[in-house]
Amino acid sequence: MNRHAHSLPPSYFDLRYADDPDPWQFATSAYEREKYAVTLDALPRRAYASALEIGCSIGVLTEALAQRCDALTAIDLTELALAQARVRCRDLDHVRFELAQVPGQWPEGRFDLILLSEVVYYLDAGDVRSLVARMKGCLRPGGDVVLVHWTGETHYPLTGDEAAELFVETARPFLRVQGQSRTDQYRLDVLTEMQAGPA
Repeated sequence: MNRHAHSLPPSYFDLRYADDPDPWQFATSAYEREKYAVTLDALPRRAYASALEIGCSIGVLTEALAQRCDALTAIDLTELALAQARVRCRDLDHVRFELAQVPGQWPEGRFDLILLSEVVYYLDAGDVRSLVARMKGCLRPGGDVVLVHWTGETHYPLTGDEAAELFVETARPFLRVQGQSRTDQYRLDVLTEMQAGPA
C-alpha cells in the first residue's frame, strides 16, 4: 500500500465527508463504540477543568467526553465534520468547536487534558514533532495526554505504532508514560506532564 509522504491536507478529509457524512462510521461502528468506552475509562481523572480534543470529527466522542469536562474545546480541519458535531452537541454549552489544522493552527487556552483519537498518524514526522512542541506550551502542570491509534495497515504518513512511538519519544522531556494498552486493532497511550504543580 502506497503511503502518503506528507501530512494529509484538509482537502483529503473534505472529499471523504462529501462522499459520506460519517466515512469512518463513528456513530454506528461497534469498534468505535467499544474504543470510546475504553478511552474514557483510561482517563486518569474523573473530571477535568479544561480539555482539548484534536480531531473531533462529527462529535461522537466529544459528546461523551464533555460529561467529564467543565470546558471542552474540540477542533477539526474540515467544516463538513464540524457542522455535524455542532448539531450533535448543541445542548452542551461548555463545548466550543473550532476549525483548525494542527500543528500550524492552534486554539487559545491551557488544558489539563489533551485527547488525540486516531489523529497523529495523519501527520508526517516533522509535524508530529511540531505538534508535541505546541502541546508543551498549553498543557497545564500535571495535565494528561491520551493517544489512541488504529494499528492496522493504512496509507497515512505513519502507522499507528510509528505515530504513537514518535510522539512518546519526542515528548519524553516533559511527559511520562502513565499507561499503555493494546488490542488486536488499536493501541492506547496515556501520558502525564511530569512537573505537577498548581495550574
